[in-house]
Amino acid sequence: MDKHHKLQLIRQTGVIAIMRASRADQLLAAAAAIKAGGVRAIEVTMTTPGALAVIGQATANFGDALLFGAGTVLDAETARAAILAGADFIVAPTLNVEVIRLGNRYGVPVLPGCYTPTEALTAWEAGADMIKLFPADALGPAFVKAIRAPLPQLALVPVGGVDLTNAAEFIRAGAAALGVGSSLVNQALLDSGDTAELTRRAAAFIAAVEHGR
Repeated sequence: MDKHHKLQLIRQTGVIAIMRASRADQLLAAAAAIKAGGVRAIEVTMTTPGALAVIGQATANFGDALLFGAGTVLDAETARAAILAGADFIVAPTLNVEVIRLGNRYGVPVLPGCYTPTEALTAWEAGADMIKLFPADALGPAFVKAIRAPLPQLALVPVGGVDLTNAAEFIRAGAAALGVGSSLVNQALLDSGDTAELTRRAAAFIAAVEHGR
């Protein structure tokens, strides 16, 4: 799947599931469960043990049915390693222009973390495909609306504190998609093996995005 179609899929479904798992098998089982609920993009944080191997195995298992990105990417070296392992997109908690350039060089979407209008515009002008607005719980949906008033070209993806109580509101404020962590997938739920609950939560977030639109 090329870069254009990856971004299109993220925009259409509107949810990126952020996974931090203690074991690879848990992550793969959870991926199948949330796919059943309609979520098609998963960020595997680099804090996951053996994250690169997990990304490689996941992309081999699911093919184009799911997008697997690498998260918590702090530098271009890590970004390149993730891309070579098979990462479909790169997510960073901070703005690093070299990471953006590296992603563009390989035709892989990059979502750098930004907190201010200046950071967001700098990232966009450097070639970022979408802007991770982080931490979103400290800013709220009103900030998304405010920043897009003078900068409507920005594709903002709020991350941090996004849950079912505010998901639709973030979308309504102008968010292009949402990054959802513990309110969708958390270690307790992974340990329980309750895949039905993961599917239910994924479907609920997809429905919230649609409601917000």
